[in-house]
Amino acid sequence: MHTLCRSLLAALSLSALALAQKFSLSDLQWTLKNQNGSIVVPGQVPSQAHLDLFRAGIITEPLLEANDFTQRWVANESWTYTASLSPLLSGLPTNDSSLKTLLVFYGIDTVANITMAGQPIAWVNNQFRQYIYDVSDILSNFSNIAAGDNNLTVSFEAASAYGLNVSTLPDMEYFPAGVSVFEYPGGHPYIRKTASDFGWDWGPAFVPSGIFKPAYFITLSSNSDTSTNASFSPPTSAVSFGPSLFIEEKSIEIYKDGQKPSIAPNETADWIVNVTLSLRGAADISNLTMDIAFPELNITSGALPLPSLPGDTSQSTVVSALMRIPDGVPERWFPHNLGSPKRYSVTVSLQPANVSFTTTTGFRTIVLVQQPYSAEEVAARGITPGDQFHFSVNGKAFYSLGTNIIPFDPFYSRMTTAQVHWVVQSAVLSGQNMLRVWGGGIYQPSDEETGVYDFYETCDELGIFAWSELIFSDELYPLNDFLLESIAPEVRQNVHRTNRHPSNAQWAGGNEIEGIVETVNISISNGTHYLNEFVTMFQDFLHDIVINETNSLSYSDCSTTSGYLSLDPYVLRFKNGTTGDIYGNSERYNYDTSVAFDYTTYPVSRFVNEFGFHSMPSFYSWEEVLESPEDFSFNSTIVASRDHHPPAGGLAWPNPNANQGQAQMTQGVELWLPTPGTTDSNQTFAQWCWSTQIFQSLNMVSEIAWYRRGAGRGENNLGALVWQLNDIWQGVSWASIEYSGRWKVLQYGLGAAFAPVTIYPFWTPANATLEVLVTSDRWESVNGSAQLTWFDWSGNQLNSSVHSFTVPTLNNSVVLNATGADAIFPNGANATTAWMLLNLTAETDSGTVTTEQYFTPASLANVTLVDPAINVTRASNFTFTLSARGGVAPYTWLDHPSGTVGVFVDVSTGKPSNGLFLIPGMDRTVQFILNEELSKVSSPDPADFVVRSLWNNTHV
Repeated sequence: MHTLCRSLLAALSLSALALAQKFSLSDLQWTLKNQNGSIVVPGQVPSQAHLDLFRAGIITEPLLEANDFTQRWVANESWTYTASLSPLLSGLPTNDSSLKTLLVFYGIDTVANITMAGQPIAWVNNQFRQYIYDVSDILSNFSNIAAGDNNLTVSFEAASAYGLNVSTLPDMEYFPAGVSVFEYPGGHPYIRKTASDFGWDWGPAFVPSGIFKPAYFITLSSNSDTSTNASFSPPTSAVSFGPSLFIEEKSIEIYKDGQKPSIAPNETADWIVNVTLSLRGAADISNLTMDIAFPELNITSGALPLPSLPGDTSQSTVVSALMRIPDGVPERWFPHNLGSPKRYSVTVSLQPANVSFTTTTGFRTIVLVQQPYSAEEVAARGITPGDQFHFSVNGKAFYSLGTNIIPFDPFYSRMTTAQVHWVVQSAVLSGQNMLRVWGGGIYQPSDEETGVYDFYETCDELGIFAWSELIFSDELYPLNDFLLESIAPEVRQNVHRTNRHPSNAQWAGGNEIEGIVETVNISISNGTHYLNEFVTMFQDFLHDIVINETNSLSYSDCSTTSGYLSLDPYVLRFKNGTTGDIYGNSERYNYDTSVAFDYTTYPVSRFVNEFGFHSMPSFYSWEEVLESPEDFSFNSTIVASRDHHPPAGGLAWPNPNANQGQAQMTQGVELWLPTPGTTDSNQTFAQWCWSTQIFQSLNMVSEIAWYRRGAGRGENNLGALVWQLNDIWQGVSWASIEYSGRWKVLQYGLGAAFAPVTIYPFWTPANATLEVLVTSDRWESVNGSAQLTWFDWSGNQLNSSVHSFTVPTLNNSVVLNATGADAIFPNGANATTAWMLLNLTAETDSGTVTTEQYFTPASLANVTLVDPAINVTRASNFTFTLSARGGVAPYTWLDHPSGTVGVFVDVSTGKPSNGLFLIPGMDRTVQFILNEELSKVSSPDPADFVVRSLWNNTHV
């Protein structure tokens, strides 16, 4: 924004400050400078140093080329943000001793000194906390400020340097070698900052710094006339205040009467609406009351008495009020695939403070069930003994279908709700009902006004659960009072904030740490010390904070856990179990692609919360960051430098271990698909990128089918969360959606794999056994039919059969079981000459479900494909009819042009469709649905849409 324009906006905002009482720090004119003052550029709030340097032309876009290496100097610098308070001071009344001013930061990244008018305000070191300071005394000295230093200054210390300094202090606890270092050493265990900022195996290490979330001045008056009915903040504002009162924190939690965390409640009990607020008042307020109203239900609590509020803005006072609503009155919130995600507006009013706010919430129960299976269930259902591990919504167990999310961008402050909404919407479109918020990233926000973008509200709206985690990941964490005193308010604030969201499914203490500490415990002589520290932090300290702040959610110590021995008191199980029984949940990462489809290598588990394989982004994504023609090659220096699997383990660049990750993708393609190689180098590179995505999708769809199969077996598997959904940059990763929002092959593959009723061919080549299974996640029994049709690669139909089925609740049904080539293949055909099309039609309570899968008994690297001679008919509204005029085109794929974001859908079903087997005589018509808000090209030329298939791996 031009300086003049920003000045005018600031003047307009400040002219009404005495009335509006809120002034955004984004309206101040900021400067950013480095430690020695050689760089001075305009700054912004919210922002981060890299972004302001980019806007000023000092650096190029950080995601270009090798900038993650060449711009390390930015991370190593100490940066200072400074803004003059003159505009603020000119808008404040002079000599008004009744005026109180709060400085509110909703997020500072990360280690910083804050000064105002030359006077110290605070030193902060936690990215995940909200900070509020009473600066009334400083501003009361109005004349001296105006004449002297009238700046607000936030001076950042380089986070990497801080981490190294803390980690090498003489009294700092020693950690055993081998604990994770991805790129920057001495990083995330010692500083409360996004762990992946220091590097991860799917992203860069920019280690950004800045005032990365919104910040405000809030002015209150001890002389305010609270008899007026006017409210000084709009009711829908996330920042709520009145003439003399500021609401620092809000928690609205809805749960069942008598409900306790992690225990199934009485589903017929009354609903309890618990509103807990942290308040700061400039004036004493007696006879304070709270009214809670649900306008759509025509229900109000009436005036609920609260304690009197002291006139003290230097500290907060916590108040709570409860409201009871009969069970049958509100409609319940469900994930989109099991019902309607019904939300209600709720208005909370405080009188006589004249403060009110309106937000949304929902009525639901959600429990992570981890109690032991009863002997009766084991006997009646054939369940393997041990503990349960699944989620139950509104009293019913359901299958969790989903993915894991990571930070959406290396620079949080430039994300938008539109971008996040597209990622979440994409998950819903592919049939997912749960997203796991990974514990190495950041607490996801609830609204734009305090958090830059909106995540949980989007999940509430679209009907998808968010498995939430406290931000601890893949490390042993030092235990000391200094750290714990910072963590306690961090956890309380974030649990409070998210309590109102019906989409929030649970709180896990962190990511993968239980397994790490178990390994350390048995591998070094003093390993028990680290195990005991883990117990203190994750079993005791974090657990107690969470369950004290929520009644409606479960707590588990870790993303992947063996569960607990006892719930009250909370005692972790670790390895204390009966051999052969099943406990907790699990992960799978196996990079030997020769066993990618070997079911004996898949876990038999109650719930699999991480499993994945990496792939390249598309050619179009590489075009966003590569600038030299020679870079467009599978193993070029820049491309390979963006493969961080396995991670470098230090600051070496390019990643010296990238050859391993590159080789794994190469092996997957060469073993299972035609090896790309044509006379056109760009086409070859594009086909390589795309082929890694096909293998990734094949591998993940196979695993999903196996885990869903487990719902009807002894493991009673009720959860499959793929690693991972979104990308943080244009590079090698496990994502199913690229950084720009472009869907990979896997994202379309998930649509069929996560269908409410799905079909899959389980093929065991070692003994030539084929089992075709129909699986349903519906709560009702499902009837339908499966058509199994064999073709040769020229597209000739060899035979076809129809099989009726009935699938019980959360179970599966075998529609074909055959052993031996003669019983499986049509006459005269074999594994390399024939393939099967599997079509399913099922009737459910929510409508007809149709889906298809493909069975290729031999690796496609070993079959002889026939030129499909694909013809594309382009019609209006980005509609494309695909025809195979020659042979079968496996994984026929449409690419939309650069600068566009959207999804291809089948015109007959409206479901996402791409990467299909195109058969002669069976044309397919799809339409591209453009996301106009995110697309940089609003009217793409239909001629720029590209069609490819596996035939193009070896033919121009």
